Amino acid sequence: MNTAAQPSVANPVSQFQRFSEEDVRALIAEFPLAWVSTPGGTIGLASQLPLVGEYDVAGRLVALIGHLPRANPLADALASQARATILFSGPSGYVSPEHAGRRDWAPTWNYAQAKVEADVEISADLTALSLDVLIDACEGGRANPWTVGEIAARYQGMAAAIIGFRATVTALQGRFKLGQDERPDTLRHILATHPDPVLVRWMRRFNREA
Repeated sequence: MNTAAQPSVANPVSQFQRFSEEDVRALIAEFPLAWVSTPGGTIGLASQLPLVGEYDVAGRLVALIGHLPRANPLADALASQARATILFSGPSGYVSPEHAGRRDWAPTWNYAQAKVEADVEISADLTALSLDVLIDACEGGRANPWTVGEIAARYQGMAAAIIGFRATVTALQGRFKLGQDERPDTLRHILATHPDPVLVRWMRRFNREA
């Protein structure tokens, strides 16, 4: 599986394609709503779904857990093709020369994204798991976490209308364009003046040395 890309003389890798396993994990945790589609599928066979990552002991993303309505055409498509393309979109924003503090500097757009190719198992046996991991991920850390027991009378009926899946990662590509190519003085000006605190935080993450 291709994860954090490494440069070579024969096939140089853009600095925007250099990232760590922890960067992928942070992206998925903070921006879990991803486009899930069948390879080569039409827009009708693509849906935005919240996903939770599974990681091995080294921290590498190995699978994504999710669920979707049984009535969604994507459910049948995933069952028949057993493959998916999954797109995560992280922080993004326009960066003006005003933010850079320079008039001899062209505007740009900074962003973070990850593309996952996966083999998919979709099964009613995975529905309870998919609900449990998503609830744990979203409710964990709250002062009074919500549990499914609070809708016990309706839970079975609601769960019967959805189906869970596990997408085992076969390939992963990422692009984190977050100011790594800027001059130090320009980068500092952008970090000090850009109005999006989330984008600024991610830019700082990828420019720690600068």
